[in-house]
Amino acid sequence: MKNALALLMGCLLPWLALAQNTLSGRVVDATTRAPLLGSTVTLSAGNRITSTSSDGRFTFTNLPAGEYTLQVSYLGYATGTQSVNVPTAQPVEISLIRTSVATKEVLVTATRANERTGTTYTNVSKQELESRNFGQDLPYLLENTPSLVTTSDAGAGVGYTSMRIRGSDITRINVTVNGIPVNDAESHGVFFVNMPDFASSLQDVQIQRGVGTSSNGPGAFGASLNLQTQGASPEAYVRTDNAYGSYNTWKNNVQFGTGLLGGKFAVDGRLSRLSSDGYIDRATSDLKSFYLSGGYYGAKDFLKAVVFGGHEVTYQAWNGVSADMLETNRTFNSVGTDYGSTDIPYENEVDNYQQYHYQLHYGHEFSPVLSLNAALHYTRGYGFYEQYKVNERFTGYNIPPVTIGNATLSRTDLVSQKWLDNHFYGTTFALQYSGAGKLSAVLGGGWNRYTGAHFGEVIWAQYASTIRPGHRYYEGDARKTDFNVYGKATLQATDALSFFGDLQLRTVAYTIDGTDDDQRDVTTRANYTFFNPKAGITYAFSDAHNLYASVAVGHREPTRSDFTDRPATDRATAERMIDYEVGYRLRQPLGQLNGLPMLFTADLTYFYMDYKNQLVLTGQINDVGTGLRTNIPESFRTGVELAAGVGVGEFARLSTNLSLSRNRIRQFTEVLAYDYNPEDVVVNQYEETTIAYSPSFVSSTQLEVQPLTGVRFQFQYKTVSEQFLDNTANQSRRIRPYEVGDVRVFYRFKPTNWMKEIELGLLVNNVLNEEYEANGYTYTELYTGDPNRYDYNYYFPQAPRNFMAQVSLRF
Repeated sequence: MKNALALLMGCLLPWLALAQNTLSGRVVDATTRAPLLGSTVTLSAGNRITSTSSDGRFTFTNLPAGEYTLQVSYLGYATGTQSVNVPTAQPVEISLIRTSVATKEVLVTATRANERTGTTYTNVSKQELESRNFGQDLPYLLENTPSLVTTSDAGAGVGYTSMRIRGSDITRINVTVNGIPVNDAESHGVFFVNMPDFASSLQDVQIQRGVGTSSNGPGAFGASLNLQTQGASPEAYVRTDNAYGSYNTWKNNVQFGTGLLGGKFAVDGRLSRLSSDGYIDRATSDLKSFYLSGGYYGAKDFLKAVVFGGHEVTYQAWNGVSADMLETNRTFNSVGTDYGSTDIPYENEVDNYQQYHYQLHYGHEFSPVLSLNAALHYTRGYGFYEQYKVNERFTGYNIPPVTIGNATLSRTDLVSQKWLDNHFYGTTFALQYSGAGKLSAVLGGGWNRYTGAHFGEVIWAQYASTIRPGHRYYEGDARKTDFNVYGKATLQATDALSFFGDLQLRTVAYTIDGTDDDQRDVTTRANYTFFNPKAGITYAFSDAHNLYASVAVGHREPTRSDFTDRPATDRATAERMIDYEVGYRLRQPLGQLNGLPMLFTADLTYFYMDYKNQLVLTGQINDVGTGLRTNIPESFRTGVELAAGVGVGEFARLSTNLSLSRNRIRQFTEVLAYDYNPEDVVVNQYEETTIAYSPSFVSSTQLEVQPLTGVRFQFQYKTVSEQFLDNTANQSRRIRPYEVGDVRVFYRFKPTNWMKEIELGLLVNNVLNEEYEANGYTYTELYTGDPNRYDYNYYFPQAPRNFMAQVSLRF
């Protein structure tokens, strides 16, 4: 490590020679000495502004010697002011005194992990999100965190995007916004395309890998994503970000905040529009969204309303590109041609969906150590995707045969729309005790109800004289009730040793009535009761060294497609996972270099996730691109994750993370049917085979340098090993390994006294022009009398080198 550090310093020393003095410090609560994350720190000279990190620290670099004034503001605290002389012998500490404003939105912290919960997690600050946000979806802003892999249907990070963590896709990642679940109740997925530019309204993100701590919504079976929307700013602001880049990609937004009015009220908001032609042919996106919050902050109470939503119109690109076509036309899109049945693509083969979220949070502080947060929420979603189909049978759409002259027609070209119309509402609560002694505890939970209508309509047919426009050919309803209650407690046994316990009881009642798009009756009744215990232990050798271990049990119910896309005699069963985590954290100051403080950090984790009846992807998809799954009796994921970094003040930071994992099914049975006949099959048995879509190696390395005042440079290099499209680990059905580098350059300056700053940004994606695919699927055909096996692989190519330029104005 010393040699690597010396090499790094050798590279940075020529830059460091240009640096001037640094001013660093820490902001804490005057009474509890707790660090104040997100405090706004303003430096008098040049009106430079920064925010404190999770440990309350801040740094200003490249300062000429002289006297400066620091002003620190944080909602619920009196503004602090302090004069300092630069250079200083040591970091400054600023203590803020609480005012009579309640600020604890404790529901978010109730579902989060901390250094005493024995859980593997990564925090991503608002500043980190902003430094990556050129309009791409949230998964791309998080891809430098451990074990995370992203993909984009359109190839450029706008539109339909998704991610996997430890090989688990988004349907197995619990996602909450302010403690309220946003996973779709039936598919368990989170469609970030319905929340475009949502990252611009986030305060921070916590990613818990593995089962994590108890949360609301579907259980975490690989990770959980805890999103906190921005808190009220103590000062008024206006900001606008405007970006343009390759594939005619645009991002425009306006953000504003009133600051604290009368010491008790605050309003924040955002309007956004993103659009892109996409790298893949016709994979256009037209995305609009908004965010609005308003809060009252009293002496002991706060009441906050949060409303956000989006409307997306996205041309479908979920068919992928065939393996053969990759060699000749990587941007080919068969959607709109009914898999090549027509040469002229249908112009409106789009996904058109709107989703609106309403949250009302109330918090009350009974005493400095006891507080309550309760919330009501409602989500309204509705929309359709439209498809042009060639030579479809009338019987598949409940259309009577059409007679023309002496001919009776049984097929027609047509256009259909498949609709979702749903409501999701409920309540959550968390009662928190944060004693000054050895014990802290949380009692929380939630009740949620989902109702959704699924129906299809024929809006046009070439031959269909006996039906009216809007003919409904299938219709079904679904209802789901989800209730959970949990209790968490942390006991600080000694100054170094702490214990964590977490018990959760969750019940699920799920009902489906009606028919699916293939006219099958998909009536389903499913009820589950899950008990999810968790325990952890943490030992701090010192302030710099921390060791933890945990064991957690998680359960998860099947998704809608696990019921509707499988035979009634082979319905999916619930899954169980026992997650073992052991980790070591290091935060070691390394002294100073040219007057700049140096810090080395490292996180090393070993995990073993033991599954019972895990639902794994088979590599096949249904008609809307959703992966089909099957239960596997015994499987596991195990590996190590390492995240390390060295920082030199705010001047430079080199960080890296890598994940090495082994993802195995102990015994996998592959069943292939001849001529799609379920009674004429071939059965293949595999021992210790690799789980599909599970790379054994993932790494991300990032270098950030600020050589001059206002100038920042970032380079990220991402590597992902091979992934298999099914569970047979066959080299002919795989996604090739790939390596991708991105560059970001920023220049920030203050042009006038009435403007806080202007920031110019440039993003170069895939700077090395790598030709790669990040996702795919496969299916196999067998024909009677033919001994050969025919595998058909489809992939989702990602864009070659491309650009985004952004101008951000802050007032």
